Amino acid sequence: MTIDVMRDVEAIARMDVVPTILDMVCRSTGMGFAAVARVTEEQWIACAVRDSIAFGLAPGGELPLETTLCNEIRQSGCLVVIDHVAEDDRYRTHRTPALYGFQSYISVPIRRTNGHFFGTLCAIDPKPARLQHGDTIAMFTLFADLIGRHLDAQEPFTRNQNALADEREASKLRDQFLAVLGHDLREPLAAIQAGASLLKKTASDDRSAHVAEVIERSVGRMGSLIQNVMDFARGRFGGGLPIAPQVEPDLEKSLQEIIAAMRLSHADRIIDAEFTLTEPVSCDRSRLGQLLTNLLGNALTHGDVRSPVWVVGRSDPTGFELYVENVGEPIPPHLVDRLFQPFVRSSERTNHKGLGLGLYIAAEIARAHGGTLSVSTAARLTRFTLRMPLSLNAQADQVGLSTTT
Repeated sequence: MTIDVMRDVEAIARMDVVPTILDMVCRSTGMGFAAVARVTEEQWIACAVRDSIAFGLAPGGELPLETTLCNEIRQSGCLVVIDHVAEDDRYRTHRTPALYGFQSYISVPIRRTNGHFFGTLCAIDPKPARLQHGDTIAMFTLFADLIGRHLDAQEPFTRNQNALADEREASKLRDQFLAVLGHDLREPLAAIQAGASLLKKTASDDRSAHVAEVIERSVGRMGSLIQNVMDFARGRFGGGLPIAPQVEPDLEKSLQEIIAAMRLSHADRIIDAEFTLTEPVSCDRSRLGQLLTNLLGNALTHGDVRSPVWVVGRSDPTGFELYVENVGEPIPPHLVDRLFQPFVRSSERTNHKGLGLGLYIAAEIARAHGGTLSVSTAARLTRFTLRMPLSLNAQADQVGLSTTT
């Protein structure tokens, strides 16, 4: 049974009205077997069955297509009604009644509202029955039409079910993907970093020390890329980046440590910093450090190597602001509006490496803190500015909400 036919069988099984229809068909005609059949160019499948004559067919059961009258109905599009096979000039010698041992038979096409042939509503019995009657044919036709309309009504449900199944599978794959990034790649990177650190300490000449330092930098870059990809997956598919905010009485020290590390890894560049933090800030210190690292990395990559990069942070009763500014070529206007989207870089030069996720992650971190990340570019100055409330609870109070993180 093909997947599409299986879905059709399941669709009929979900219709509570079908058993009632089959019961009414048998009671009103006196026939012992009735079924809803899915009939294709290749298969005859019973979707629903009422059997009181031990015909031996259950839902999902198949009959050879070429042995059924339903195949002829599929081809002609016309119903077939037989009161008494033995007295019917057309069917008395037909192989199908002899093969299945019935004397009375009725089968009406089931069509979708777009006219597409689905199958048949059919009934058989080993005894003759009075079927060629206007009321009986009208009843079968009405029921067949009702089933076709129910199939159409179920399509949105089926699509939603399929979409849900696809989403569950995608979620499973995302979890596996994140597990590979978070564990299977980070562990060997940690081992490489430890080895490079040991080589650097025990290097016997400048060349060896330089090689160890290059390995360290590469490992750090790979770790940053892995973190960005993991955060991208969480932010894009998991409903936003998770944060754990708490009041940071010495936020300046944490940010200065980030700047010191960037100065160490970019010894040929100047990074000037100025902080005026008069109010404590509630934030996720690690995430805010990640935001600053991404903004500094962007400024150092795209800025003029002969000019310094500036970092300025302020906090007052109105909130917290942090900006990173560099001298360099202005960002092209057509890129500005897309700059915080994933896989977009602030420069079109191909010699700049990276996935284009750093600014997207930084914007997501800002959003998770109830703030915004914006960019301004004029003349040869480019500035990225984070603005956020002193706490998420303070922001919620301003709009009459309570926030729990």
